[in-house]
Amino acid sequence: MLSYPDRLNEKRRYELESRANEVFLSAMSIAELMIKHSLGKIDIKFDPLEMAQKMGLEILNFSGPEAMVLGKLPLLHKDPFDRMLIAQALVNRLSLMSDDSKFLPYDCKTI
Repeated sequence: MLSYPDRLNEKRRYELESRANEVFLSAMSIAELMIKHSLGKIDIKFDPLEMAQKMGLEILNFSGPEAMVLGKLPLLHKDPFDRMLIAQALVNRLSLMSDDSKFLPYDCKTI
């Protein structure tokens, strides 16, 4: 979304731009971006926090209750960052925006 907004399909673009929706960016997504950048796996030429602010996104910090849910999730998906996003979505009753089919077996809504 931040690097390649033109890759968003029409439905997702609508959900992100609709004033009826409050859009969050997980701190875990920022952590994953920064780790991949530091390892040279991706090149980030912007400040994710600054960009999120410009786009009107709320940063969603990872909390203790989310960590507790994370520990109880079945190991259907092994990516730790994705599992943290699933826990956040479940605790906060939020929808996740992802193409990853591994999110589907969990009881969280995806867009």
